[in-house]
Amino acid sequence: MNKRILIVDDSFYMRTMLKNMLTDAGYEVVGEAANGQQALEMAAATNPDLITLDVILPDNTGLDVLRGLRQQTPAAKVVMCSAVGQEVIVSEAIENGALAYIVKPFSEERVLEIVGSALRGDAA
Repeated sequence: MNKRILIVDDSFYMRTMLKNMLTDAGYEVVGEAANGQQALEMAAATNPDLITLDVILPDNTGLDVLRGLRQQTPAAKVVMCSAVGQEVIVSEAIENGALAYIVKPFSEERVLEIVGSALRGDAA
């Protein structure tokens, strides 16, 4: 029942914070990627149940990575992470298959609520 999660964010701090929140809640973090290329490679290698995906990455946009993930790992659920003010990108991400989004800075309660909902398939 241990759900496997891949964290994609260019910020080491954000990856560490998310990893701690998710592992404390009983999820298995199968990898951390700092850019889009790593995200696609790790998703292929680890086959996660869920991917948290930052909207802005150093090598390409989260939207480009999302499209790649949808083709490559269609079963994985994707939750976008964005800073306030990136609503246009987020709505486009939802149209491209992301289930939900978390706005930074975020609370642990909100992250776990959204991740849990996405894994159950009832994310908003």
